[in-house]
Amino acid sequence: MRENGTVMRVRLMDYVPGVDVVSDAIAVMRTGQPSSTRAAIGSSWSLGFAPYAGIGFHVALRGGCRVFPERGEPVTLGAGDVVLFPRGGGHVLTDTAADGPRNTVPFERWRPEEPVGGTGTTELLCGKYRLDRSRAHPLLAELPDLIAVAAGAGRHPELGSAVGLLGAEVRRARSGTGAVVTALLDVLLVYLLRAWFDEQAETGRRCGWTAALTDPVVAAALHALHEEPGKPWSVEALAGLAGTSRATLARRFTALVGRPPMAYLTWWRMTSAARLLRESDLPLGGIATRVGYESPYAFAHAFKRAFDVAPGRYRQAGSPQR
Repeated sequence: MRENGTVMRVRLMDYVPGVDVVSDAIAVMRTGQPSSTRAAIGSSWSLGFAPYAGIGFHVALRGGCRVFPERGEPVTLGAGDVVLFPRGGGHVLTDTAADGPRNTVPFERWRPEEPVGGTGTTELLCGKYRLDRSRAHPLLAELPDLIAVAAGAGRHPELGSAVGLLGAEVRRARSGTGAVVTALLDVLLVYLLRAWFDEQAETGRRCGWTAALTDPVVAAALHALHEEPGKPWSVEALAGLAGTSRATLARRFTALVGRPPMAYLTWWRMTSAARLLRESDLPLGGIATRVGYESPYAFAHAFKRAFDVAPGRYRQAGSPQR
């Protein structure tokens, strides 16, 4: 930013790197509401989960379990731990004593041996978020097939708090529980991804978006683009905001994000516009203004170039074929 011809440098610690970007990445892909099922299970069991067109997750509210993905090594969850399948991969859950899937019952056909609220040795919250892959953010596309985060021992207090609140709500249904659980599931997903990115950074596994969200220069630029996508940004303005040169910002941003700052801005504007077209009643002129275009005509031209369909037709179709 400039004031009286002088570049004003904003302190980078004023930003919370990655938080808004992670939330936005989820928001543009999400369709509908997350769903969940609580399961109180006995001492010997094995449940199979088929592949899903979205994100699947499990929270160990009490006891523990073992997770056997279709590919990769099994993972053991203790009370408070969470596992996420970013691509909805098929998997099997078993009791902790099992050394592999056996006598597996498909989850959709499973009937609890005891009523909800019973005394099963393991208590799980199993759920899923449906995603529209046509609007996939590269941040989520980069995630591994399975993410497990241990939050039961105070390792990630925010995630642990979300798990605790979820457990309390699903154990005792009260007025407004449905709305509270839906909101907490959204919070859980954000906290889980944030915890995983933090762990990657702490262990030195910084590459791609993990590095982008923890690089102070790139994170500041991403924050600005996500906070105000309709602003007439330039590389110079972003560099001034991040306290660096144009060349440095362009080089670091392109290396970590995978495209130059202005190309990312255009992509993000179109992705945000697609979500607004599907989920809001805003007129084209309102959407154009919100994503940085001076006229509906200019916006329509850019949108058609990006999606191969006019924005009006995209809105009418409801679900693009891309």
